Amino acid sequence: MRRLVEAAVLSAAILSPAVAQEATISPDVARAAFIDPDGNSIGTATIQETPHGLLIQGKVANLPAGPHGFHVHETGTCDAEGGFQSAGGHYAPGDNDHGFMIDEGPHAGDMANQTVGADGTMVFEVFNENLRLTEGDASVLDDDGSAIVIHAMADDYRSQPSGNSGDRIACAVIEQR
Repeated sequence: MRRLVEAAVLSAAILSPAVAQEATISPDVARAAFIDPDGNSIGTATIQETPHGLLIQGKVANLPAGPHGFHVHETGTCDAEGGFQSAGGHYAPGDNDHGFMIDEGPHAGDMANQTVGADGTMVFEVFNENLRLTEGDASVLDDDGSAIVIHAMADDYRSQPSGNSGDRIACAVIEQR
């Protein structure tokens, strides 16, 4: 038994540098903290760079039940007093039109509607192949940053410029951590 313990300790000592080095090699990750129109903190998201786009995961509370437009907007500012208009329009570095249902779309920041449950909670896991964190023309962490915005109503995936999804009811600035 003692030899097994010694072998395990020796193996751990030999592997430790490799394990430590592997732990520091991780994909780029950003975070976003959602606020409501009153400036209250209502949730968070993690934005992870993958070889094929961004994986956006999170949870937001205290929202009205039902489907809601869910987009990345062009500016990393969430001024609650201004109804989050400070976040600008949908992120569209390629100047595409809005919507999945039109030939000239979508904006890079267009994403599928997300649904809030009867308890007011939205749990989401969205993949966006049109965005990157820091590299290239579709980088959400460009000079003026970007924000994730939740709208009052569902996006119709057609109407210009934002899918007729109504007021902005929550906003989160994307920040690299």
